[in-house]
Amino acid sequence: MTITKRVTFIAKEGSEAKMKELLSAMVVPSKAEEGCMFYEIFQYENNRRKFMAIETWENEAALDGHKASTHYAVYKSSYEPYCNDKYSDELEVLG
Repeated sequence: MTITKRVTFIAKEGSEAKMKELLSAMVVPSKAEEGCMFYEIFQYENNRRKFMAIETWENEAALDGHKASTHYAVYKSSYEPYCNDKYSDELEVLG
């Protein structure tokens, strides 16, 4: 069963460029991971402090592998000083 998530990040005032750098660095290595079906990061045009990651994984094992990756560890250890808020939602694909 596939897993699709939306993760929203709100950068701290003045930290938009650093959040963009950290999140952008996740795209290429995440897409290369086994089990990654979709992985993109978006920055809102009407609110430059707001970012959204949409990701789809083949199954729980693929998502667990992502969370065990080196690039995920770098992101996890680096983003908090630049992030005001973060929340995620599990999405159901219709169709």
